[in-house]
Amino acid sequence: MTKRKLFGTDGIRGTANAEPMTAETALKVGMAAGLHFRRGDHQHRVLIGKDTRLSGYMLEPALTAGFISMGMDVILVGPMPTPAVAMLTRSMRCDIGVMLSASHNPFEDNGIKLFGPDGYKLSDAVEATIERHLANGMSEQLAPPNQLGRARRLEDVQGRYTEFVKQSFPKGLTLSDLRIVLDCANGAAYRVAPEVLWELGAEVIPIGVNPDGFNINRECGSTATDAMCSAVREYRADLGIALDGDADRVLIADETGTLVDGDQLMALIAGHWAKSGQLKGGGLVATVMSNLGLERHMGDLGLSLARTQVGDCYVVEHMREHGFNLGGEQSGHIILSDYTTTGDGLIAALQVLAVIVERGGRASEICRLFEPLPQLLRNVRFSGGKPLDAEPVKKAIADAEKRLSNTGRLLIRKSGTEPVIRVMAEGEDQAQLDAIVEELCGAIRSAAA
Repeated sequence: MTKRKLFGTDGIRGTANAEPMTAETALKVGMAAGLHFRRGDHQHRVLIGKDTRLSGYMLEPALTAGFISMGMDVILVGPMPTPAVAMLTRSMRCDIGVMLSASHNPFEDNGIKLFGPDGYKLSDAVEATIERHLANGMSEQLAPPNQLGRARRLEDVQGRYTEFVKQSFPKGLTLSDLRIVLDCANGAAYRVAPEVLWELGAEVIPIGVNPDGFNINRECGSTATDAMCSAVREYRADLGIALDGDADRVLIADETGTLVDGDQLMALIAGHWAKSGQLKGGGLVATVMSNLGLERHMGDLGLSLARTQVGDCYVVEHMREHGFNLGGEQSGHIILSDYTTTGDGLIAALQVLAVIVERGGRASEICRLFEPLPQLLRNVRFSGGKPLDAEPVKKAIADAEKRLSNTGRLLIRKSGTEPVIRVMAEGEDQAQLDAIVEELCGAIRSAAA
């Protein structure tokens, strides 16, 4: 893996107005990315979208100035889902696409996600090259005064994306018999997502559609699903759909208000596609976080489950290298490469809805395909240092792995998007998992103190 300092597993991310999420760094990132993708004599174009965070008003013009200084024209689309930016970058023949979002993080954070002209997120190697441009300085590469770029806003972008998403829903089917609670997390899809479901015939009960710059992901969306689950029960809906702040993730609640995670959704899509002959690669790609129950279920279907490290970019990379068209994460970040180059919560939801409509049953009957093994995940926040390198932590990990032996597994890793260490244990004995995770978290906290 190419070593990077600024980029993590999903672009650049941090607290707004503190490094690296400052206007100054955003300006320089725009310059460096523009320099890398400036090839040939044609007028280069970059497309910039954002979610609903207050800090987007600061970062968007800073990035714009950076790209313009490199002679690139900038197309501003305002609040739009991350997958919309990926799609528009490719369909409008842009040289680069940018999404300003910290995805499922609270409003205080923001991030910069970069897409190449093919609509895919940049490789580690390209991100490392951009970091080298930042380190080496770019003053001698600036465009002359008569070759500066221009900026303009694109007004019809919502309609473009709406039609693109609707085309992924099987022709001849309708959502007219479904009442759906839709939680948009007060994020990037707050306008487009309700429109898509309504145009396909659903009765839509929208929540999380009143962004104010501060309330993105706050007690709503795919990382805080109680609001959606409660609304499903209150309105006696057929199901609920929860997106995250930039709408590249989706989770679903059945008609009882019980949550259905990304592993179950991938299992449903994989089985349906396998029967219809649409599934490619003989299975799906997931990460090390996906439940062992999913792996066993796929095996029962005669399908494979390939695992990657955590991060949708690694899932996509494996899918492209080995010919899969379905992959994703337990969190609900699902990639359907027949339609998109990155996770798209709306398109993934429509694939699930298509199965529900075709089978004519309840979501609780259709979306629960396997019994997951008990799995426990805890986050330990730390301010610096390398607590995982401490000898007491290493010993605690070794002891835990020995206790789980062949009945489960242990996964401990640093987050690529925030300063936390994630501790996950999986096995057949819930009490044992509780004890193991508590001991490990305690050891990590002590080492980080």
